[in-house]
Amino acid sequence: MKHIGIKISLFLIYFVFAALLNSVGILVERSQEVYGVLKSDAALLEPFKDLSIAFVSFLIGSFLPRLGYKKGMLISLAFVFIGCLGMYLGNSFWAVKILFAITGMTFAIVKVAVYALIGYITESKNDHSQLMSYIETTFMVGIIFMYLVFPLFYEHPDPNNWLKGYLLMAGLIAISFLIILFSKFDIKVERKDTSIQEDFKSMFQLFSKPVIWIFATFAFFYVMTEQGIMTWLPTFNKETLHITPQLATQVAVILMASFAVGRFITGILVKKIKWFYIAITGLILAAVLVVIVLPMANNVPNQEVNSIGDLPLVSFLFPMIGLFLAPLYPLLSSTVLSNTDKSQHSALAGILTFFSAIGGTLGSVIIGNLFDLLGGDRVFYLSLIPMCAILVAIIFLNRKVQQNEA
Repeated sequence: MKHIGIKISLFLIYFVFAALLNSVGILVERSQEVYGVLKSDAALLEPFKDLSIAFVSFLIGSFLPRLGYKKGMLISLAFVFIGCLGMYLGNSFWAVKILFAITGMTFAIVKVAVYALIGYITESKNDHSQLMSYIETTFMVGIIFMYLVFPLFYEHPDPNNWLKGYLLMAGLIAISFLIILFSKFDIKVERKDTSIQEDFKSMFQLFSKPVIWIFATFAFFYVMTEQGIMTWLPTFNKETLHITPQLATQVAVILMASFAVGRFITGILVKKIKWFYIAITGLILAAVLVVIVLPMANNVPNQEVNSIGDLPLVSFLFPMIGLFLAPLYPLLSSTVLSNTDKSQHSALAGILTFFSAIGGTLGSVIIGNLFDLLGGDRVFYLSLIPMCAILVAIIFLNRKVQQNEA
């Protein structure tokens, strides 16, 4: 298979970073349970992660081709390895903040590298969309791994035993580092003989294109929706549905699994059905699910649930929203990237990552601060607002792409 070493590296590093990056939902719950912090303080974990991503992605987008994609990925793995050991030894809310700051900064490098490399190892727009969907599927599998494996460390006489999950992550990171180190990156990346200042100028010039603003709007509101639900679902399960902490985290894996399945199916469908129809259908079904399923949370009995057999139906149905939201991010990202010159993919990926991170921060903070005020059974209705903005962005993006193709 062509470029097999690069593809294995992309799948592997995305798996590892998905597990770390999206453990924020777990650590929001753990920080309240173990360190006794308030919901509003726990909600700050998302900005520590996402603002780090936003800051670095904007700086690295035009610079990474100079540094080298492989070198950037290896440096990122080395830093998160140190972060995991720091979390295990630090055992405090500050250690959690530092871990997410490190993870955010290094993920910015990784995401820009992965998104840029996809353009160099695919030969058509459909191939680009398919590989993008499969890599994003791997991202969700990494989150599933974290949500299933991490709670296994909870039940132990030692209250700090859950921190051993970070020793496991450090081991996986070390293995990933070695595999990528010895993988052959057999591509030629176009490097222009320009200064760093000129690279930044060309990156900002991308904003002169209306399609970039539409794309940025989509990324902002999509990740706001996704992260708001993903980060606070374990807390919703625990407090609104009265599920025990360990089971609440494990049940949240249904959301990640539905995202993974949705993106895998998207990778198959995109070769047969136009991206626009897949995206619009998914978004409408997601909104319908919110309206139909969330009222069921009002009727959950006020008694603790500690076994799978006693779980309320809403704990299974609401996370299925991931199945419908799943196609949107890889499809629209691929559509814009594959309609842009390869030499601009790194800068464009930096812009995408920046707006995604800002949206993710706002989504999590808004839900976190309004969770107690509105109640867990009503707070997720707020997701309908960014969904309307996403619908408008999809329609306008489709028009722009059709105009460019014409």
